[in-house]
Amino acid sequence: MFRGRQNIITTRSEDGSLSLFFALTTLAVLMVMGLLVDGGGALNTSNRAESLAQEAARTAGQQLNAADAIEGRDIAIDPDAAQLAAQDYLAANNVVGDVEIIDNGRTMRVTVHATYATSFAQLVGVNTMVMTGTATAHLQTQAGG
Repeated sequence: MFRGRQNIITTRSEDGSLSLFFALTTLAVLMVMGLLVDGGGALNTSNRAESLAQEAARTAGQQLNAADAIEGRDIAIDPDAAQLAAQDYLAANNVVGDVEIIDNGRTMRVTVHATYATSFAQLVGVNTMVMTGTATAHLQTQAGG
């Protein structure tokens, strides 16, 4: 048997290549996780803003001007009461928004601004995202009209 010395040739060009691959892969995985977490959170906040806008518009639409309706002069909402009711609804749900009464008191448009506090996007300087939801409610005074 031959018991000679074996020559092992090593090259330094590949030293640390696995560490670089691992670092880049970890960074990519964290970026995807951040996109999923913050993207999902932002989508959820947007859906919540839309739902709250719809409910606030419905609440505003229930504030009829009772005196005119009872006397048969006009069926329209009381603009001041509608504004107050919608703003109260939004405040009770810890969001801010704008309430607009249009079409001679027959249509209410509510825009809600909700804020999402990011988790992963903070690493790139984005601490919050403002999501907006808008809804319109139209007062129906007769079937089909």
